[in-house]
Amino acid sequence: MPQALQGKTTIVTGASRGIGRSIAVRLAAAGSSVVLCARDQALLDAAAAEIRSAGGIAETVALDLRAPDSGKRVVDFTISRFGLLDIVVNNAGATKRGDFLDLTDEDFADGFALKFFGSVRLTRAAWPYLKAAGGSVVFISGVGGRTPGAQFTIGGSVNAALLSLTKALADLGLRDGVQVNCVNPGTIRTARYTARLNALAKERGLDPESAEREYVKNAAIARIGEPEDIAALVEFITAPGGRMLHGALIDMDAGATKTI
Repeated sequence: MPQALQGKTTIVTGASRGIGRSIAVRLAAAGSSVVLCARDQALLDAAAAEIRSAGGIAETVALDLRAPDSGKRVVDFTISRFGLLDIVVNNAGATKRGDFLDLTDEDFADGFALKFFGSVRLTRAAWPYLKAAGGSVVFISGVGGRTPGAQFTIGGSVNAALLSLTKALADLGLRDGVQVNCVNPGTIRTARYTARLNALAKERGLDPESAEREYVKNAAIARIGEPEDIAALVEFITAPGGRMLHGALIDMDAGATKTI
């Protein structure tokens, strides 16, 4: 049975760990050649080695997507290695949490620099190749874009901007034949979540399993997500069977988003 993404080439940002790494591994297993982008070369090498050990094709490029020329550099690297580009997954970007009155202008600027402007620059640089290929863009945003909170003013603002960008580029994609969608993960079992869980467990005097049960109950969600959950959805969106999805803002959050 042919692989769903056989012959495709994909860029995944934030691919050294967590959701991004799982997406890269999943799309490689589906047949795509994958360019993994992040800042930590050692972690990128480990992720690429995992892909190659399973028979997949992976290259890495270590850089900071905050840099103005970063998007072009990633795309140029990809074209030099594979000659084409079909899929871009904009996943990079963690934003600072904290009390609004304590967060600085620099904190806000940094949050937008990586997650929003990094995505804008990469997508702009990739667009001519995606247009030629009839390709696909997926933004990994987050539920805070729909339901922001007092401790997540930066992340909520950045995520909301990505939701708007998705809708705008989806219109452009209709003209140019490029699929554009956005996935909003809820709480996912990443290193960041684990740190928050451990802090909760220490605060409440609980073991991690009990702390997670309390977290799930208080958040009124079905469960904590796994990075592989998001990766499976991204594979479906970008494979031929997912092409009906266009301009979609997909909440994969175990029920965290309560609004229509």
